[in-house]
Amino acid sequence: MKIGNKNFDTLNKTYVFGILNCTPDSFSDGGKWNQIDLALKHVEKMVSEGADVIDVGGESTRPGYTVISDNEEIERVALVIQKIKENFDIPISLDTYKVKVAEAGIQMGVDLINDIWGLKKEKGMAKLIAESGVACCLMHNKEKTEYSNFIEDVYNDIAETLEIAHKNGIEKDRICIDPGVGFGKTYEQNLIVIKQLELFNKLKYPVLLGTSRKSAIGLALDLPVDERLEGTLATTAMAVMKGASFVRVHDVKENVRVIRMIEAIKNVI
Repeated sequence: MKIGNKNFDTLNKTYVFGILNCTPDSFSDGGKWNQIDLALKHVEKMVSEGADVIDVGGESTRPGYTVISDNEEIERVALVIQKIKENFDIPISLDTYKVKVAEAGIQMGVDLINDIWGLKKEKGMAKLIAESGVACCLMHNKEKTEYSNFIEDVYNDIAETLEIAHKNGIEKDRICIDPGVGFGKTYEQNLIVIKQLELFNKLKYPVLLGTSRKSAIGLALDLPVDERLEGTLATTAMAVMKGASFVRVHDVKENVRVIRMIEAIKNVI
């Protein structure tokens, strides 16, 4: 897969998206990085720890989040994106499902659009991504947690998203998919997605797993947000073993070390 000017060996390695929330209300680190100096220091830290992509978000998507205007979301991320481009040689992902925000981000130089609604929320997103040539991460999401056959329905929903991408001309080597842990799923359903993650490899696209500090980990371990590192690392280990190409995390250093250790064992002759 190509993101920006960098090629990712998604068949043989697992890479890390480092999360940068430029929001006052994100569930885990809201308000910590919404000042430019603090944001850039955090990016520097994540890059030094081995992040492969920086994932910038301007609107919280936690359960019950408040939708903000396109312009406010753009204002939150614009300067951060500009400064990352000026100071770091690393691909930038923009976490948005809004066409106007994605368009502004692409004009500012982002390399990937991370759409939590898999091209299904706002008309025109697929066309924009195709025409711009940027990469995309297409996530499964749903308004309710009602399914006929849960894992089969998620698989088919992602297949529908991929069909939208194909019809609009998004290049295959610019797409990765995310089964959407924490979005439109119950606690048990989130665990099923992780347990059966290898199923999504059948779609023949790189898979991203995003579980970092999420409620499924909190419920499994009965722990608050700031004590979910070990649980996150366990899911990252599962992701590597099941062939995921990317993980999206807050704690870069620890997750990179887990990935490298598992890959060393997997690749030994």
